[in-house]
Amino acid sequence: MEINVRRAGPADTDELVRLRIVMLEAMDGVPTPPGEWSERSAAALRRRLPVPDPDATLAAFVADRPDGPGLAACAVGTIEERLGAPGNPDGRVGYVFNVATDAAYRRRGLSAACLDALLAWFELRAVSMVHLVASPDGRPMYERMGFARHAHPSLRLRLPRIDAPTGG
Repeated sequence: MEINVRRAGPADTDELVRLRIVMLEAMDGVPTPPGEWSERSAAALRRRLPVPDPDATLAAFVADRPDGPGLAACAVGTIEERLGAPGNPDGRVGYVFNVATDAAYRRRGLSAACLDALLAWFELRAVSMVHLVASPDGRPMYERMGFARHAHPSLRLRLPRIDAPTGG
């Protein structure tokens, strides 16, 4: 099967949000109903996806369904500029998220092709470090593509802090 990947535009917004639901359900193992969160996600995509924009800090690459309208797979990423460090002097960091494939199209290389296009986009923008959070099912694909675990574990804090310990 030939895989054709293209850069997503605003017209792909609804399908990208639908695939986000597919991804969240696969990661969490529970139904993910649309709601205010999905409406806000769609608004952000419509605002940030217009192409071509050489200064864009968000890109999505998609594979269309081979048998009808809609998307079969996608990979979305952002570029963030942090302070530099010895291993990343200019501080440009890519973050991959929303890598998803509809169940009917899995194990055909569609997500890998979308991710490969996203990684090429990062490279063209001089991003030398890329992060992602992998599901157990996705980890082997990412490792085959060169991603490796790192020594600095991620932590998360939700704001506003409620019932946070006080210093005293």
